[in-house]
Amino acid sequence: MLTFNYEARNSATGEKVKAQVQADNEQAAAKLIHDEGLTPISIVPTKDSAGGRIFKRRIRTKDKVLFSRQLSTLINAGLPLVQSLRSVSQQTPNKPLKVVINQVIADVEGGKAFSVALEKHPRVFNRVYVSLVAASETSGTLDSGLERLANQQEKDADIISKVRGAMIYPLIVLLVMIAVVTFMIVKVLPQVQNIYAGLPGAQLPFVTRFLLAISHFITHRWWAVLILLGLAIFFGSRWARTLGGRSIIDKVKMRAWPIGNLFMKMYMARFARTGTTLVASGVPLIQVLEITGEAVDNVHIEKSLKNAIEKVKGGTALSDAIGKDPNFLELVPNMLHIGEQSGAMETMLAKVADYYEKEVDNEIKNVSTIIEPVMMVIMGIIALIIVAAILLPIYGLVNQSGFTNPGGG
Repeated sequence: MLTFNYEARNSATGEKVKAQVQADNEQAAAKLIHDEGLTPISIVPTKDSAGGRIFKRRIRTKDKVLFSRQLSTLINAGLPLVQSLRSVSQQTPNKPLKVVINQVIADVEGGKAFSVALEKHPRVFNRVYVSLVAASETSGTLDSGLERLANQQEKDADIISKVRGAMIYPLIVLLVMIAVVTFMIVKVLPQVQNIYAGLPGAQLPFVTRFLLAISHFITHRWWAVLILLGLAIFFGSRWARTLGGRSIIDKVKMRAWPIGNLFMKMYMARFARTGTTLVASGVPLIQVLEITGEAVDNVHIEKSLKNAIEKVKGGTALSDAIGKDPNFLELVPNMLHIGEQSGAMETMLAKVADYYEKEVDNEIKNVSTIIEPVMMVIMGIIALIIVAAILLPIYGLVNQSGFTNPGGG
């Protein structure tokens, strides 16, 4: 499927139109333009289609939120779906998203449902998005469904941004610490070794010899250090994408001090917010649980929800199905129980989401407060080791020179 820029004239009004169309070739593009009641003046393949290059610029959450809001507004104003999509495509500054929208337009014009057209682009529109659009199409509330999607995406992105922000400070401190330690080991410690080199029988302390061995390896085998670092990053990233790797990493996120509470509350907020959006759009409960399991992005919570699905199919209430599950905080099943009894599941999920989103903010402050002294202690220990490695040999030289006993006797 290629993308073509075209200029055409409206047969009825004589007005010139400039837009893009997705087609297999130029003749197919011309037919699609004719079907729109337009007379093509020029049809030119885009550079990306002609060269076969894949866009490298990624589609951000902000771009998808803007797409959803604009499309919701236009549909709410009474514009047909295809016309609304064309208008949004023309206003979209993100080129990769523009290409995807044009492909969606071509599929919708070819008779596919909007949700089916979106489903062909899973990297841009995830299962939550597609399912909610499908439910909104069925109920005839596509405009409100898209608005709910935009709100849900914004809140989810806001939480992720805050959590990442909390992790940036310790990461920067760690990188600075590594740089300073490397400099001290490579540049300062060898000077101590040079002082000892001319003294017969003098022996450096163990800590100094150990750090000098590291210094020698970094200085003379720097290429091996780079290779080992590259291999560690490569195989580490591959391992992190395996089921076993994800399982260990997700368990650490949920249980490790001091980040365990932060991630648990983030997962609960994401579960509740996604569930609220889907329930409000009329998605069946079983499907809601399946989709939220993927959206939470934690293999242990996803497994718990799969177990809950089997229990719910057997007639168990959702609150009871997850009531004793250690992967859910106690408030979640309690609020769900109230929602089930009152018939206000959507309202209770929204309250859970609001509560845990505020709790995430509090946990971020707590983690930041804890991490600062912990990092200071670690830095102090490292500084003590380096100072010991430098000062112990000097102290040994003083003893050997007899300066500790000025009387000589």
